[in-house]
Amino acid sequence: MLSIADSTLPDMTLVREVAEEAGALAMRFFRSGLATSARIWSKAGGSPVTEADVAVDTFLKVRLSQIMPEAGWLSEETADAPHRLVQDHVWIVDPIDGTRAYLGGSHDWSVAIALLREERPVLGVVYAPAHDALYEARLGLGALRNGQPIAVSPISDLGEARLAGPKPMIDRIARRFPKLRHPPRIPSLALRIARVAEGSIDAGLVSSDARDWDIAAADLILTEAGGLLTGLDSAAPRYNRPDPSHGELVAAPRALHERLIAAITGA
Repeated sequence: MLSIADSTLPDMTLVREVAEEAGALAMRFFRSGLATSARIWSKAGGSPVTEADVAVDTFLKVRLSQIMPEAGWLSEETADAPHRLVQDHVWIVDPIDGTRAYLGGSHDWSVAIALLREERPVLGVVYAPAHDALYEARLGLGALRNGQPIAVSPISDLGEARLAGPKPMIDRIARRFPKLRHPPRIPSLALRIARVAEGSIDAGLVSSDARDWDIAAADLILTEAGGLLTGLDSAAPRYNRPDPSHGELVAAPRALHERLIAAITGA
């Protein structure tokens, strides 16, 4: 069992500083309300990637490896190394979560950093530099936004909840709860879950095929803020598997969580 004072975990101040520096690097190419100044190309499958993604990924790999060199590595922009599967600790990173938002000048993108131990996050940072919002958590010590404690919404009435997520999932719930409120779309999955953690939205939905790097950091932040991130089977995500993808997920306060799953599944 990992203790709160476990000396194997790095100083949170160091990880926070790395996240802030990574965000500053990404901001060099970001233009609010306008197309990015970064060069853009397509990855296999057609997803966009920019020189900012690559620059931030390289920066994070160097700096985080200095903090904990024995940890494995998994990132959206780095070729996967199977050796991570046998490491006690693994860094999981998304250099720019919400690349399409970043490309178009939307502020809703983030830098996500998680440290895993035994398939679960023990440290997480989600930094949204365009919003000047840094979310962080360390196992057992609660969750913070810009240094201040955060907690999930106290809502228990699903019919009045503010839900953010993909329209097909929301539509399945709205058939039973037509008064649902839909905040503006939040392209960054990490930021969507972090906003559930701070209570600015009541619940967040994630469509299938999210990857470890999209959700691991925000998962811990949400859990430490009193919420849950699970699949539709109510099981917590397992990380650092050979295939880092996940099925549909629900992020919500504990009082709302099972009702939300039931509404999605029609149970």
